[in-house]
Amino acid sequence: MTQLRENIRLLGDLLGQIIVEQAGQEVFELEERIRALSKAWRAGDESVNREIGKIIQEVADDLPLTSDILKAFSTYFQLVNLAEEHERIRILHDRAEQAFADQVSMRETIPAAIEVLKRESFDADQVEAMLENMLIMPVFTAHPTESRRRTTRQILEHLSEFLSKLRCGGTYQYQHPNIIEKLRDAITLLWQSDESRKRKPTVLDEVRNTGRYFFENTLFDVIPRIYEQLESALREHYPGRDWNVPPILRYGSWIGGDRDGNPFVTNETTESTIRTHKELVLERYAADVQSLYELLSPARGRAGFNEQFLKQLDTEISALPEFESDVIERFHQEPYRQKLILIYRRLMATIELNNQDWKDAEPNSRAFETPSALLEELREIDRSLRENRGAGLADGQLSRLIRRVQVFGFHLASLDIRQHSEQHAAALAEVLQAVDITPRYEKMPEEEKVDLLARETANNRPLTAQLNFSEDCNDTISLFRLIKQAQINVGPESIQAYVISMTKSVSDVLEVLLLMSDAGLFGQLDLVPLFETVDDLRAAPEIMTQLFENAIYMKHLALRGNRQQIMIGYSDSNKDGGFLRANWMMFTAQRHLAATCSDHDICLTLFHGRGGSIGRGGGPANRAILAQPNESIRGRIRVTEQGEVISSRYTHPEIATRHLQQLFHAVICSTGHRSEYSGIKRWSEIMDQLSTDAFEKYRQLVKRPEFVNYFQTATPIEHIDRLNLGSRPARRKKTQVIGDLRAIPWVFSWTQSRTNIPSWFGVGTACHQWIESDNSEQRLEELREMYRNWPFFQTLMNNVHVGLGRADLNISELYSQLVREDLGANIFSEIRNEYELTRSHVLQITGHEEILGTEKWLQHSIRVRNPYVDPMNYIQIALLERYRRSEDEAVKAQMQEVILQSVNGIAAGLQSVG
Repeated sequence: MTQLRENIRLLGDLLGQIIVEQAGQEVFELEERIRALSKAWRAGDESVNREIGKIIQEVADDLPLTSDILKAFSTYFQLVNLAEEHERIRILHDRAEQAFADQVSMRETIPAAIEVLKRESFDADQVEAMLENMLIMPVFTAHPTESRRRTTRQILEHLSEFLSKLRCGGTYQYQHPNIIEKLRDAITLLWQSDESRKRKPTVLDEVRNTGRYFFENTLFDVIPRIYEQLESALREHYPGRDWNVPPILRYGSWIGGDRDGNPFVTNETTESTIRTHKELVLERYAADVQSLYELLSPARGRAGFNEQFLKQLDTEISALPEFESDVIERFHQEPYRQKLILIYRRLMATIELNNQDWKDAEPNSRAFETPSALLEELREIDRSLRENRGAGLADGQLSRLIRRVQVFGFHLASLDIRQHSEQHAAALAEVLQAVDITPRYEKMPEEEKVDLLARETANNRPLTAQLNFSEDCNDTISLFRLIKQAQINVGPESIQAYVISMTKSVSDVLEVLLLMSDAGLFGQLDLVPLFETVDDLRAAPEIMTQLFENAIYMKHLALRGNRQQIMIGYSDSNKDGGFLRANWMMFTAQRHLAATCSDHDICLTLFHGRGGSIGRGGGPANRAILAQPNESIRGRIRVTEQGEVISSRYTHPEIATRHLQQLFHAVICSTGHRSEYSGIKRWSEIMDQLSTDAFEKYRQLVKRPEFVNYFQTATPIEHIDRLNLGSRPARRKKTQVIGDLRAIPWVFSWTQSRTNIPSWFGVGTACHQWIESDNSEQRLEELREMYRNWPFFQTLMNNVHVGLGRADLNISELYSQLVREDLGANIFSEIRNEYELTRSHVLQITGHEEILGTEKWLQHSIRVRNPYVDPMNYIQIALLERYRRSEDEAVKAQMQEVILQSVNGIAAGLQSVG
């Protein structure tokens, strides 16, 4: 921790100097005074409350001063977060070094997972079969939970580089003053730059930001090394076999394809997204080929070459125009360079073709039609090198480029399309009426709908030759035609899955199948029902059973290799049913869905719609996967990565590597011999009761007539959408109903007010009622046994620890005072009572003396951060109160900007958005 403290002290001292320089000594002293008082209050000195309140009220009256104070605290947290990232990287290096010295595998890594398989007596053939079926696909979404602007991220990236130079052993003491000056300049830029976006990012902004920032800066380099580590571990534990691992780890994306509730995702933006993906990956391949050209200088007479390679090369050169062959002939003695020049030119032709209209593009024989054509060209070089004492050269840059092409193809990340089920129903109703099939589709009973949809899909005749329907209907039909064009022009991997939001019936899936068939996509696209609410999760197994017993659907599925993706939504289920109910419903749904697929000989891939926060399925990915039902993973998993989680996991290559190692470890271990639990039947009965009681308690709260008013007043929800976090609106519909509010702003708002209801509410009542309903000592011991021996329940309770630990009911109470006195006090009293009940029972069950005894590092981090976060909460509360009282629109507009500053600052301090 010494280096972490040194880095925080250095960055804090530089920030102090810059505050004085940029805002004046008065602002610096006031900020320090507020911080000292907050620290004293946290230490138990109640006497400082009055002074804190007085200062905050005075500060809130002066908006420029308020802005400077918030800027001071939020910038401090940006610097602290940066220092902690460096500490994470240092600890990872230290652990890896220690494991190397001890000649053991580091925990939760690929080598550790292969060791587990070896220990469990899996032979090489079994492991190879396991890997052939395996799929690990993180899916980037544009769900708006990244509060930092790209400008801020770039400044922090420069700060990180300077800090690394200062602390690494490769710099000399005389260079340090210059590096510190660069740190100072970067912090000055942080101070002088806006934190809030002045406009919403466009969808294509999100595409470019994610693609160029995380793929280009991190994943292009990290992914090949992950595969190298896997193959190295396999060779070590299963020697004598030529391991060539298939592309298990691939990436998906929703950015540019997620249409559910986002009017800015149009067919044009989806096409532009696919083109951008292809352009980005081709540009990287071209740069890699240039790099290989610089490297591969073996010459005739000094090195041997594969005869077939030389013959093919001569054929290609002889077919070139004279002005091109002259240039190539200059490198007659260096065949690899000749080949790489030809490959580079073909890549340039492919990029040029990508910029043409798909329908009217002129054929270009030089362009690569498929990634496999590029792969074969690269493998020709690889074979020749390996046959002529050049294996070491082949194993470096060339091998990594080949792996990139295998993983990223020409599509970069497979773009999922997602749309709400109601949109398909409305479009088909219009079409079916227009072509005289039925005027009343939407009013038909479900059974009749299914029969009609199956019959029309099997009919195999076009429904929509002409696009002469309403604008919305034409748009839906055109989307499927666009998907067809993308698969032709970029490849089947460009779009592989169509996610149906709010799937509630068989017809919701068959409607999409009919629209697919009409566009010539039957059997060409995975249909992915998304079950989100508690009721939908319960109904999911029966819906899938009916689909698997439907002849036309099974014909489609046969063309997909009898593989079925099913998505489960963590966010809406939590908002709908509360933390405990949602988690148990997802666990049981996974078990039943796995059994349903097994009964019908279908290979299941579960797609986990996890968010960053505990209330939206967040938490350590490794533990979460290992806590899933034994039968649910089976080597295949897709999981969403979104918002600030993408930034935290993929900004630094070392952290990205660790995250992916943990994903691999969890999936491999989940596919091996999972533990069987003799008590699972009894534990499931207990969880049924606990989740029912928790659900009832949660619904009693959110269904209270006055609760919506409390939520709107006791949190900054009215300002969340104005942060311009993403292109997507905060609500599905323009209402104040919680059901129409998206889960992210729901969680974000409770996080800002330090209440964190989505990650613990109802757990205390459920545990209390179950324990006290019979022999309390015996029942408490049963829960303790579940915690000790069942990974699901252990992870669940540990996540409640985190939810309670991140909450602060003393701060939350201050927000409740913004509400009308009787209403605010009444509802907050219920929240506090449930918090204390939950806290008491969770400690009893887990055996810890204090909350976050499970995560000591997080406990320490929260304790250290609180004195710096609290003042921003005080200021936000004062500003919300003034904003709601003010009738001057010009003043309110100014206050709005400062309130958004407070939201950004608190998010940075808590390291959590939603």
